[in-house]
Amino acid sequence: MSEPTRPEENLEPVISDAALRKAEEFIEEEEGAANRLSGWLAGFITFTAVAMSAFHLYTAYGLLATQTLRPVHVAWVLFLSFLVFPVAQRYRHRIMWWDWILALLSVAVAVYLIQGGDDFTDRNTSPENWDIFFGVALILMVMEVMRRTNGWIMPMITSAFILYALFGAYLPHPWTHKGYEVGRLIGHMYMTLEGIYGVAVDVSSSLIILFTIFGAFLQYSGAGKFYIDFSFAAMGGKPSGAGRTVVLASFLLGGPSGSGVATTVTLGAVAYPMLAKAGYERNAAGGLLAAGGLGAIISPPVLGAAAFLIAEFLKISYLDVLLMAVIPTILFYLALFLMVEIDARKYHMGKLLIEKADTVWNLTRHYWYHFLSLISIVAFMMWGFSPVLSVFWATVVSFVTSFLRRDTALFSYDLFGGKGRIADLIFRSPFVKAMEGGSIGVLNVAATCAGAGIIVGVVTLTGLGLKFSSIVIDYAGGSLLLTAIYTSLVVWIVGLAVPVTASYIICAVIAAPALIKLGVPDFAAHMFIFYYAVLSEVSPPTALSPFAAAAITGGDPYKTTLQCWKYTVPAFLVPFMFVLDPSGQGLLLMGSTKALAAANWWSIAEVTLTAAVGIAALAGGFQGWALIKTNLLERWMLIIAGFALVYPTSLADLIGFGLVAAALGLQLLRRSAAAAPA
Repeated sequence: MSEPTRPEENLEPVISDAALRKAEEFIEEEEGAANRLSGWLAGFITFTAVAMSAFHLYTAYGLLATQTLRPVHVAWVLFLSFLVFPVAQRYRHRIMWWDWILALLSVAVAVYLIQGGDDFTDRNTSPENWDIFFGVALILMVMEVMRRTNGWIMPMITSAFILYALFGAYLPHPWTHKGYEVGRLIGHMYMTLEGIYGVAVDVSSSLIILFTIFGAFLQYSGAGKFYIDFSFAAMGGKPSGAGRTVVLASFLLGGPSGSGVATTVTLGAVAYPMLAKAGYERNAAGGLLAAGGLGAIISPPVLGAAAFLIAEFLKISYLDVLLMAVIPTILFYLALFLMVEIDARKYHMGKLLIEKADTVWNLTRHYWYHFLSLISIVAFMMWGFSPVLSVFWATVVSFVTSFLRRDTALFSYDLFGGKGRIADLIFRSPFVKAMEGGSIGVLNVAATCAGAGIIVGVVTLTGLGLKFSSIVIDYAGGSLLLTAIYTSLVVWIVGLAVPVTASYIICAVIAAPALIKLGVPDFAAHMFIFYYAVLSEVSPPTALSPFAAAAITGGDPYKTTLQCWKYTVPAFLVPFMFVLDPSGQGLLLMGSTKALAAANWWSIAEVTLTAAVGIAALAGGFQGWALIKTNLLERWMLIIAGFALVYPTSLADLIGFGLVAAALGLQLLRRSAAAAPA
């Protein structure tokens, strides 16, 4: 890895507007390049988005049949997407006549379905001509919105699955199936809750959009700024202070947002000058920022959209998913903290005077309620509320507590004091911006969920999941270790092409059955796939977080990606621990609160300690530094020890701990010899 070089002492690193615009392009690549409209069109989009957020907040508390909620949600997503995202770059910042037609057709598709009632669902095996027309229109519109928001790859993959459903009869064994005609396929995709309106859209309509609204409320009430200021104030004053600040701020920022790229850009814009002054060269700084952004996807209380899908696929509480994420998240950030500590020693970074907005005490005293908003979600779940109601009430908490200070209020104090124009104070308020941002922010994820519904529908219709799992197990010769390796490679390869959410959904239905068939508990198999799907965020060609970080720092995108891997790979070997041996499931706290109550806590502590030592060994090995700089022998001893400790058997653990002890012993001897007088 390239070695950070100190910048000139008097050189103040500056992030140019062009660099920020370039970084924002990567956010657009992940979330879609939206139109910037003005006049009545902008007002119409705002009104529609606010109405969409209000509708979904109502459905969190009001009763609405899922057969109605899912089509209405998809219709709203398609309607807004056609107006917000242009068909091509040259048509940006305006709405064309075909956009209006497609937007209205998306509404017509839902109206036709809902007014059809039970008769519509009952004829799914023999659909009528109008059923087929609207079903084909829906599939094509979903793929077009995916193209507008996520690019060409996801529609192409979806098309390949559709072709497989239509022409599978012509494929060789073991991929062959009887084949399905268009009408039967449309009936499954459009007229049941097994296709487009399946599990993924159910989660998008009931949970994901509520979390994007919650995140928008936190953003517009100033929580993001507070988390950054708090991190700067809490972590300064030590040689590793700059790196620690990035790690803590990324956790606090990413927790409520669940977006790796947005967290990377938001934090990078303010933290890169500090990293540069501390001694990080461009690629190393970008790698650390991207690694912190990656943590946003695996950190409670949000974890990213895929975590909600885990709960729905497994039919478990979202609180159980949060529980399973606790120890892996701690281990991930342990790896990052160890890496930045090693950076400080390896590159002889001095203490850096970090500019603070205020002291930790004053920041906490004035803005403590932003922490309350974060923990309230978990508190409500533990109180017995459903995940949907928990995030609803957490949003209410965020709204109410914002009024504790004038500078965070979602409605200006002037509105209540009768100062200024009431219309301006309402319609230009942070509250309206948060309601709009909540709906606009869910469009790309919701479109991906709808498209993934097509893929899941094909898999369930054709039995592809069982076929694929049998093929993987046959290639692995029945070996669980090889099956886990093959599965991780499949998930990683799929993740190279599609976003995290889509990667998880695809692999959950085609790859997870292989692990489950070999005796891995379903919760461990799905968490294994989730963590490797997350790697797509830092894997070319869709390594959006490192590429966005490189745009900010001015570094090389691919070197920045390699630096990001250096920081994160130790933690991503941990998932093998909870699929290869039952004791490793302790890292997931046994998968549920019920199982945890009867668990062996000593075993959980033992496997957690083993994982932590393994991560520390890998961190030292990859960095080439432990107590002092390692020689070649010590470095390989640490790397081999790290891999051994990840493999959960007594013999492997004995070898791992022995190698760590031997490497540290050699380091102590060399350090003592170097310190001894000549």
